[in-house]
Amino acid sequence: MNIYCDESGGVGRGVMTLAAVSITADAATDLLAAFRKATGLRSELKGSRIDLEERAFFLDLFAKSEAKAIIGLAISAVHPRTGEDRGDLDQAVYRALIEDVLGAWLPESGGCIEIVLDDGRYDALTIAGMRAEVAEMIGHFGTARMEVSHHEAGVQIADVIANSFFNRALPSDRQEQFGALLAPHLESGRMRMRVLAEGNLR
Repeated sequence: MNIYCDESGGVGRGVMTLAAVSITADAATDLLAAFRKATGLRSELKGSRIDLEERAFFLDLFAKSEAKAIIGLAISAVHPRTGEDRGDLDQAVYRALIEDVLGAWLPESGGCIEIVLDDGRYDALTIAGMRAEVAEMIGHFGTARMEVSHHEAGVQIADVIANSFFNRALPSDRQEQFGALLAPHLESGRMRMRVLAEGNLR
């Protein structure tokens, strides 16, 4: 089982989401190729760069593929307390989301799992430490590695899903539209959402 992870939002935005997508490398490449062919996209696929019509098409391709996703949301505890370092809190929330969503996937892994995480959020030393933590967490179940997102179709897919749930959770004039786009995928069970309690984020 391949699990591709990417996040959206963070401390200061009021919401952080992390999507962990189960899809084979070949299926991810095919999904991205189909999206590129239909939309003319030439650059990296980013959820923040596509409009609602393109996003609806992407979600339709996702629904037709073998992919499934678990999405973690942190909402209430992404504001630093007085005197708390903003960067430390951002990392703590990210780690909590990773631990939660991967913990939800492990029972379904069949004992063989490869985790691929985007390495673009933090500095190289922090990222290396996080990869080691994930590897320790999954133990004998599999392996973990970090990749630049534009090299991995699966990470780009996770980016769009994480960004979609970020916009679903963030109060705005588009929140209702994102909710309507994602509702069928939640109802079908192809996407599962987990909201972290504040006490689990620090």
